[in-house]
Amino acid sequence: MAIKKQYLKSKPICKVTFRIPGEVAKDNKTASLVGDFNSWNPKKTKMEKLKKDGAFSVVLELDTAKEYQFRYLLDKDIWMNESEADGHILNEFGTENSVIKI
Repeated sequence: MAIKKQYLKSKPICKVTFRIPGEVAKDNKTASLVGDFNSWNPKKTKMEKLKKDGAFSVVLELDTAKEYQFRYLLDKDIWMNESEADGHILNEFGTENSVIKI
């Protein structure tokens, strides 16, 4: 999986690309990015399935100097963490959330 950060010079924003590779999500029809930035609502940040390789991708503009918890939700019932996250933290359900530091 992959995260790409692009800091803007003009304002305190970072464009972050979240990507689930095709080999991981090839059998999945939908993917959402859920986390602190969208009140953990799977309907707010749907990921686009790329026709070329079957990967899912979405770009968010996040405020800098913050830390966000998030997870991927595939086909509305499979939760996944980001292996390239800046960290992981135990959540209230006894599993882990991925953490990104901007």
